Amino acid sequence: MPAFQEQKIGVLYALAAFGFWGIVPVYFKAVQHVAPLEILCHRVAWSVPFTALLITLGRDWGALVRAVSTRRVLGTLFLSAILVATNWFIFIYAIITDRLLQASLGYFINPLVNVLLGIVFLRERLRPWQVLAVFLAVAGTFNLTVNYGMLPWISLTLAFSFSFYGLLRKTVPIESVNGLFIETSLLFPFAVVYLLYRAVKGVGAFGVIDGQTTTLLLLAGLVTSLPLVWFTSAARRLQYTTIGIVQYLGPSLQFLLAVLYYHEPFTSVYLITFAFIWAGLVIFIADSLFLQRRNPTRRSRNQIEY
Repeated sequence: MPAFQEQKIGVLYALAAFGFWGIVPVYFKAVQHVAPLEILCHRVAWSVPFTALLITLGRDWGALVRAVSTRRVLGTLFLSAILVATNWFIFIYAIITDRLLQASLGYFINPLVNVLLGIVFLRERLRPWQVLAVFLAVAGTFNLTVNYGMLPWISLTLAFSFSFYGLLRKTVPIESVNGLFIETSLLFPFAVVYLLYRAVKGVGAFGVIDGQTTTLLLLAGLVTSLPLVWFTSAARRLQYTTIGIVQYLGPSLQFLLAVLYYHEPFTSVYLITFAFIWAGLVIFIADSLFLQRRNPTRRSRNQIEY
């Protein structure tokens, strides 16, 4: 297939993946009457068979076994599993408690947190424009903290947990879907025990509340895994800079959902905070594109790692 057609297909996959991640709050809103930890456990539990099916269809079990043949890899994936579970839980909690605006802010901040982690753990040096971008992000966070009297902990937890997750996953030579299968498999026993506990106590939602709720919880694995497949297909066909720009579709759609559809309060304080963050991101993207043009072989670490 010609390269330009591959790129077109890659763009469609990227739009599908990030677009889906942008509107996935609608799914979690539909099950907001279920306890957030129970939703998380269903997301973990049903992701295992769905990712196993994808691996079987892709005939990739051999690569998976080779990738996890050492304790170091399994240990790293267990840590990344804890991080991604934390991220998922906070995201679910933010949605069902009407704080989607804070969640979108966290994913806007995420690429700038990646830069900070690169400095601390990879000993990278900030370029001048990156310094300004990070400063603007800090200023926006400070504005929210001062005016509301507390740190935007949802935004910061989402941003940092996702950045640390991406940092850990970069150290493990394993494909995205395979990695998700191992991570959710490691968490599977804990999820099942909790779900059984709630069922025995008579407070579980699965098969109890109504058929729609049960069906939606069954779809948790599909909701988790399908966009990851699209993202992986896009990453194979597109430059990192292209994905790095398209990634902002996700938090942008979340922002629009929060303000226009769910009517979360968008105060002047939030306006100033987002203005700082968006200004920083514009500078950040422009600097990354300029660097990519000067050095096309350089691989960017700025896109979201799912």
